[in-house]
Amino acid sequence: MASTTDRDPRHHTQKMQKALNDIRAHLREDIEKVDEPQLKARFETSAEVLGGLEKAFKAYEQRNEKAWR
Repeated sequence: MASTTDRDPRHHTQKMQKALNDIRAHLREDIEKVDEPQLKARFETSAEVLGGLEKAFKAYEQRNEKAWR
């Protein structure tokens, strides 16, 4: 049986936000470590996409999107 924490959606959204943030930070760090411009661009784009996903989870937690009104 799932614990109360496991049933709380915020527990899961916060874990996902942390994981996405960690990967985003790693991508940004690696931009400085590679020389290939195409890979740098791919890392930057990926970091931006992950930032958008973080925002989506945060908006879900805050229920401040138009769909929640």
